[in-house]
Amino acid sequence: MDDEQVTFPLSERDIPTHWVNLMADLPGDGPPPLHPGTKLPAGPDDLSPIFPMALILQEVSSEPEIEIPEPVRDAYKLWRPTPLHRARRLERELDTPAHIYYKYEGVSPAGSHKPNTAVAQAYENAAGQWGSALAFACQLFGLECEVWMVGSSYDQKPYRRSMMQTWGATVHRSPSDLTGAGRAQSEHTTGSLGIAISEAVEVAGQDPDTNYSLGSVLNHVLLHQTVIGQEALAQMEMAGEYPDTVVACVGGGSNFGGLTIPFLRRVIRDGATTRFIAAEPAACPTLTRGVYAYDFGDTAGLTPLMPMYTLGHDFVPPPVHAGGLRYHGDSPLVSALVKAGMVQPRAYRQNETFEAAVRFARTEGIIPAPEPAHAIRAVIDEAVAAREAGEERVILFGLCGHGHFDLSAYDAYLAGELEDPEFSEDDMNAALAGLPAAPALG
Repeated sequence: MDDEQVTFPLSERDIPTHWVNLMADLPGDGPPPLHPGTKLPAGPDDLSPIFPMALILQEVSSEPEIEIPEPVRDAYKLWRPTPLHRARRLERELDTPAHIYYKYEGVSPAGSHKPNTAVAQAYENAAGQWGSALAFACQLFGLECEVWMVGSSYDQKPYRRSMMQTWGATVHRSPSDLTGAGRAQSEHTTGSLGIAISEAVEVAGQDPDTNYSLGSVLNHVLLHQTVIGQEALAQMEMAGEYPDTVVACVGGGSNFGGLTIPFLRRVIRDGATTRFIAAEPAACPTLTRGVYAYDFGDTAGLTPLMPMYTLGHDFVPPPVHAGGLRYHGDSPLVSALVKAGMVQPRAYRQNETFEAAVRFARTEGIIPAPEPAHAIRAVIDEAVAAREAGEERVILFGLCGHGHFDLSAYDAYLAGELEDPEFSEDDMNAALAGLPAAPALG
């Protein structure tokens, strides 16, 4: 390897042929999702009113790998493989012996990792980052796309809305007056992912010709994202190194799972000693301060009850700029990994996150989205710890999207006007009071 090499490129022939399913490697079956009405285990038929059966079968599959359909792999060629970079300038800025690498998903047409699953879901069906990715994917396969976009993101990121409309989507600000769920929760004017999910699920459930697409949380979504980690494994091998620590931001879990699952499989199967850090906002600290319980994925109680870390489905987080991380719950798979002690969650305040983002931008040149800026904050902490310990550690993190549509947030930070909300005990008590009656989880 060139001692000063920065980028480690793959070719189109290196795009993975299969998605990695970690469910096959976890001990036992784990607690099942429950039907929202009966509270009994939900089967594939219970999900069929809102999801196509092909995705449901991926959701419940125990196969260790699932083949990527050729039309999906062909669409991936528009932006995959994505680059892996060595952050040498940031290393010098931090005066750290750590070697820092980042997998950059901001080169996709939508500017984030989201098209990895949006294309797969649109193919099987023939909000901010998710809405734009889904609009792009539906355009590829000739589908109509209707998006309920969280109110705060709708207001903060108008050009995301423009992207969706350019690709032919119809966009609604959530909560809207178009659905019962939206009208019932109209007092929450900034909205939440849970409210937007309720609105979209309500519409999909009432129309046999309409399916619902979710950008995170569910197993099949994390499955589709594992192309990220598989490519990163090959690129780290090109670099002649292997990560001691893998870091990614986490809201619903798709970005985190996509990067880490192939590395987690090596821990489970081969005894690798890699550490995993999940970075989340202190204003919506699902993994660090939530409880492990059954809860709805939406605010209206239309989705199955899922075993996950949750702040309560009634919790509406403050409108921080990391819109993709403003979710009351988390992926059941990621939650299980945290519960088992295989993943370490950390929560960061909004201002310290943007401080890290600006530091990264001024050394590496890329302006990160607010979501992966949380991962950058954790990486800087890890690199400083390596310096203080005098240890040469290898750190890999996921830069899941650029911040070109988030410059108003940077304006606020640079002007010293960025709000810095944090989750309080009152928030916790109010949120957990609304947990549904369901079997207890240990």
